[in-house]
Amino acid sequence: MNDVQLEKGLEKIISLEAIGNSSSVVLSLLQKYVEEIELFNEAYGLVKVKDRRELIVKHILDSLTPLGIITRLLEESASEVWQIADVGSGAGLPGLPLAICLPGAEFTLIERMGRRAGFLRNCIAVLGLPNVRVEETEMEKAAPGSFDTAVFRAFRPLEPAILKGLLRLLKPGGFLAAWKGRFESSREEMLAAEKSLPPGLEWEIHPLTVPFLEEERHLTIIRHC
Repeated sequence: MNDVQLEKGLEKIISLEAIGNSSSVVLSLLQKYVEEIELFNEAYGLVKVKDRRELIVKHILDSLTPLGIITRLLEESASEVWQIADVGSGAGLPGLPLAICLPGAEFTLIERMGRRAGFLRNCIAVLGLPNVRVEETEMEKAAPGSFDTAVFRAFRPLEPAILKGLLRLLKPGGFLAAWKGRFESSREEMLAAEKSLPPGLEWEIHPLTVPFLEEERHLTIIRHC
């Protein structure tokens, strides 16, 4: 069963010390979330997958693999309650899997498309996640200076204008976390962006090992000091 694969994948990437829910609760909620995606995927075009295994590996486990990196960085913030934005949330990735693991943090799923925003609200209700809300708007219209981190996955290329819009969402000392593929592509993207941005941009690229996925994956962390 592919749910066994989900369970084994979680064992590889999630430290119980890093999450606020028990592993059994996390597994149960993620299974429900997978079922919601499968139920609405054909009508809403949420993710491109050929089967349940691919959905679990390429989307759920991929979303959760950087959890340890992100929580370590958030622990450096002065916020009593972490404020996290998932920008261009789409199907709720990576925001909803992260919110399931971090019930003490508050998540805002920023999604401009009405039908997908409706899907996200339905998921929040079905999963019973009081720490998540949906903001149906474009990134450029979201409240500035509101978040400790903004996460995004398969959002847009990190062009200078996009980076500026994302950075404006952050509180002082906040950071961006971008799910990316090949290292060289991520590095070239950032080097190109640096040329058009004000001084003080700091970035680093972390390699990721997604269970059962034989593809190169990285997390780009970006701060504007």
